[in-house]
Amino acid sequence: MSFPILSFIIFLPVAAAVFLIFVPKEKEDLLRYISLGIAIVTFLFSLSLYFNFNEQTADPQFVEKRAWLGYGIKYHVGIDGISLFLVLLTTFLMPIAILSSWRYIHKHVKEYLIFMLLLEAGIIGVFVSLNLFLFYVFWEAMLIPMYFLIGIWGGARRIYATLKFVLFTMLGSLLMLVAIFFLYSIYYKAMGVYSLDIFDYYKLILNPNIQIWLFLAFSLAFAIKVPMFPFHTWLPDAHVEAPTAGSVILAAVLLKMGTYGFLRFALPLFPDAAERFLPLLLALSLIGIIYGGLMALIQKDAKSLVAYSSVSHMGLIMLAVFSLNTEALEGAIYQMLNHGLSTGALFLIVGILYERAHTRLIKDFGGVSKQMPVFAAFFLICMLSSVGLPGLNGFIGEILCVFGVFKAHKILAILGISTVILAAGYLLWMYQRVMHGPIKNEKILSYTDMNKREIGYLLPIIVMMFWMGIYPQTFLRKMDSSVNHLIDSIKNREIVFTEARKAKNVQTESALEKAKESSKQKKESSR
Repeated sequence: MSFPILSFIIFLPVAAAVFLIFVPKEKEDLLRYISLGIAIVTFLFSLSLYFNFNEQTADPQFVEKRAWLGYGIKYHVGIDGISLFLVLLTTFLMPIAILSSWRYIHKHVKEYLIFMLLLEAGIIGVFVSLNLFLFYVFWEAMLIPMYFLIGIWGGARRIYATLKFVLFTMLGSLLMLVAIFFLYSIYYKAMGVYSLDIFDYYKLILNPNIQIWLFLAFSLAFAIKVPMFPFHTWLPDAHVEAPTAGSVILAAVLLKMGTYGFLRFALPLFPDAAERFLPLLLALSLIGIIYGGLMALIQKDAKSLVAYSSVSHMGLIMLAVFSLNTEALEGAIYQMLNHGLSTGALFLIVGILYERAHTRLIKDFGGVSKQMPVFAAFFLICMLSSVGLPGLNGFIGEILCVFGVFKAHKILAILGISTVILAAGYLLWMYQRVMHGPIKNEKILSYTDMNKREIGYLLPIIVMMFWMGIYPQTFLRKMDSSVNHLIDSIKNREIVFTEARKAKNVQTESALEKAKESSKQKKESSR
């Protein structure tokens, strides 16, 4: 029996969190070192997923399947080229997030670290779950530690931000749960057995009207998490009030749960309904790009500016996702990683400034580069990464996204490129106001440059920015098989649903095969 690597990286942080309960809260440094050590070990073990990943197949790998509660509820996990890098992004950023809050968090240190470790476990579980019930458990479990991280260690309006975050997320989650149970009953009636495995549900041919309602239920949950316009209003409040590490994980990883949900569930399960709603989804994505960029331009708070930049950048990712071709989907997945690094780094940058100035208002700064030249260099690289400067990671992702969208929708691609123009506007302007010009506040003269700890947690991100910008094939080749299989699966199922509607087929595997054969014969005769 092979080593259960996925279970190990999920439950090691959970075990560490339980262990921390018994460590005296007075030993704060010991608590920090244990948490950081566990996060690093989790990352190192997760690297084996990359090095042992077979890029020639689209099938799930490192699969673990165990009986659990019965009635189709199983512990079933695995990864493919779509989820691989989202897991690695999570394990890569968690040690950085813990290190960034080393001296920033002073109250309830033990509880804070416990929630951070539990959050990591919940996020990884979402990306590796192949059973819908298990997916939902991890999806909801992730909400609990994030609720406390914002609600206890957040800013002055943390209660408002926390309640808004939870209410938005739970609304979508409950509708998704209803849709899961509905799918569950449909599968049982069609097949005579209980199942919640996603691959079994891929075999269903659903009534077009039922598809619409199920697609809307799933899509609402994922659109809120992205967040897509107009479901984005919880995000700026959550980002501004969350502690720095919470903002980093929220922007870098949690938002990707929404895009992942569309790729893994909403689009392949309900392709007929997805095709009907694509114009609306593309329009909302484009609105998000422009709206988020314009809102970022007028922000006075640096953290709020970065938060609205996420709305704009995630809009480009969703525009690519809904374009449904290889270039667009690979660009979307790559840009998910890029956004995680660049936006996560910008939140860390703002956090470093806040630790010294205890303010995030852009007008309170000016001339910071004279006192903090090393910080100015790091800030510049992170800012240019988010803008999409050639040679850095953001450029590759944006180019792939725009090429893919252009292939499917030329006008939308031309309008969508505005995300780059807007990003250059608000980020360059913020950098100029904060780092250059006259010193407006004499307190800036007392600022110290970045210390070893701050350099230590930002440097790995900078290295990854250059690596992903210079040699993207390190990542793209691992995605190819899974992305192509996903696109083929969606297109084949669209053909199947069209044939099934004409023939009034029932929801069985035999109907699926007949429809496929019919479509093949029509293609051959047309030739």
